[in-house]
Parts: sequence; C-alpha cells; structure tokens
Amino acid sequence: MKDDIKNKEDIYKLVKYFYIKLMSDAEMHHFFINFRNPKLLEEHLQVLVSFWDNVLFYSGGYRKNAMKPHMQLHQTKPFEAKHFKRWLSIFNGSIDDLFFGRTAQTAKEKALSIATVMEIKISALNS
Repeated sequence: MKDDIKNKEDIYKLVKYFYIKLMSDAEMHHFFINFRNPKLLEEHLQVLVSFWDNVLFYSGGYRKNAMKPHMQLHQTKPFEAKHFKRWLSIFNGSIDDLFFGRTAQTAKEKALSIATVMEIKISALNS
C-alpha cells in the first residue's frame, strides 16, 4: 500500500526519482545535462523540495522566481509543446509509482497548472 506525500522527505524522494527518470528520458535528457554533476543535482533537488513544500504545504520556504531559469533555458534549448506533455507524464508517473492520496493528487493538479502557465508564457515569447 502506498502512502500519501506527507513531508519534505517524501518530496525529496519524489523529485529525486523524477529527475532520474527525466535525465534518462530520450526526449527530455538534453534539458538536464548540467545535473549530471552530482553536486549540482543535489543543490537543485533541494530547491525543488523547497518549491514543492511551499506548493503542497504552504511552508513559505521558497521565495525564488521559478519561471526565470526556465525562460533562460528556453533561450538555448527551446521548449516545445511535446516537452511539457512529456514532463507532465513523467511527473505524474513518478507520483503514481511512489504515492497515493489527496496530496499526491494535489501535486498532479498543481503540476498541470504550472506546466500550462509555463507553456503559455514561453509560447508568448515565441510570438
């Protein structure tokens, strides 16, 4: 029986698992080349833990602009609609592999919202 996402430790488990999948995915890995360095990956995972802790549990621990680095990355490695769909598929699959419950479902809903907003903003840059 899978448990729900309850705390930062669970979020860390999720984002680490998710990034392992992203980094080995043929369609997505080129966005994550910098994270082949274990130190950079660990630093980034901690940022993601703070981000998702804030999104799911309103911790207030994340105060950065999550859109900015993605907009910068888009300048050198353009995002396409297929990338947002793939990201969301891998994220949802990662949650389903590890967790079950209300917070897990909320994470999937929030991820859809985040991906949608990001795709709209990036599409506006291309117009």
